[in-house]
Amino acid sequence: MPKEPSRFYRWELLFLLFCAYFLHQADRAIFGVLLPSIKSELGLSDTQLGLTASVLFLVLAVMVPVAGFLGDRWSKKKIITASLIFWSVATMLTGFARGLGGLILFRSVATGGGESFYGPASTALIAAYHEKTRAIALSIHQASLYIGIMCSGFLAGYVAELFGWRFAFYLFGSFGILLGFILIFLLHDAPQTDSVKKETISPFQAVLILIRIPTVLLLTVGFTAIVFVNNAYLTWMPTFIKEKFALTQIESGGYAMFYHHFAALVGVLAGGLLADMMVFRFPRFRILLQSVTMLLGSPLIFMIGNVHSLTVLWVTIFLFGGMRGLYESNTHAAIFDVIPVQLRSTVVGLMIMTAFLFGSLSPLLLGWLGDIYGTEKGLAFGFRILSFTWLLGGCCVFGSFLLTFNKDQRRYKP
Repeated sequence: MPKEPSRFYRWELLFLLFCAYFLHQADRAIFGVLLPSIKSELGLSDTQLGLTASVLFLVLAVMVPVAGFLGDRWSKKKIITASLIFWSVATMLTGFARGLGGLILFRSVATGGGESFYGPASTALIAAYHEKTRAIALSIHQASLYIGIMCSGFLAGYVAELFGWRFAFYLFGSFGILLGFILIFLLHDAPQTDSVKKETISPFQAVLILIRIPTVLLLTVGFTAIVFVNNAYLTWMPTFIKEKFALTQIESGGYAMFYHHFAALVGVLAGGLLADMMVFRFPRFRILLQSVTMLLGSPLIFMIGNVHSLTVLWVTIFLFGGMRGLYESNTHAAIFDVIPVQLRSTVVGLMIMTAFLFGSLSPLLLGWLGDIYGTEKGLAFGFRILSFTWLLGGCCVFGSFLLTFNKDQRRYKP
């Protein structure tokens, strides 16, 4: 029989998944940091590079609902460890790409397919062990996203300067494979009380239940707006800064990722802690916080396309990152308040699918604008357009705060 986890295991689990998610996001972020070097060596256009990122996000969107359904029915431990090892092998193979076809095969299809299985299973597993500390636990897990991107921004740029862009993919892929084998021995599955309900709802029934919950639909629109902008930022912001202010690859990639994601790190931890304290007295606090931060963040995104001072740009992306972190502190905690507990992995999969189906278009859109108007001017115009997606998303989440949340929570509260 497998050894029972200790009473402190919920925090051990959080640390292990923190490390896995660190690599999940670092592997995804290094493409944007290394993009100028890849473009130069392989002779690709901005549209082709945007297509590479868009295909990755599209593969994520197609595969993640399957991952969500399986995450509510299969061993979450096995899904997480297999996913980590698979995407890490694909990351390593990206370093062998010799053209657009190789990038799309290894970077987009294989890496995206592997990464898609991590999110639903890991989020549901954390929620199973952290019923009373759900928002702060998920916020700490989310914090690894920002730390992974911040570290990869500098490290990938530095490695590329010394050894070339291919070695960065070899390095990050190797770390992931090693961690995957460690998790095989240290990770435990969800408690039995969470597992007994796995087979009670079919995939078709699950979809019917979720699409009939108005709050789920409105929060999904908000999350889609977040992802649409995030994908474009991650892919193109280092290039935009490098072109506009003539910085080195290390400076543009490192600081673009650091300032934004450091602020997001502070925001996600503060937002998670605050939400867990406030939600017992004010159940709608999570979505009020999300809607306010999106409405405040929209003009900051618009400003990115208009600033002419590097200092002002750093301040703008820092404040934008803070708004993003406050929102993302409750991305899943908020929606878990209004759904049956046995559909947690499924709803995460469907949310991610929807968000990345639309979000896969934003890197391609900005790359296309870069080819039409020139890289700097096209990307600036693109960020102005992106700001309106946050405005739309914030209005939808606020609509849930006003009209639907209370009714949905009373009906489906875990």
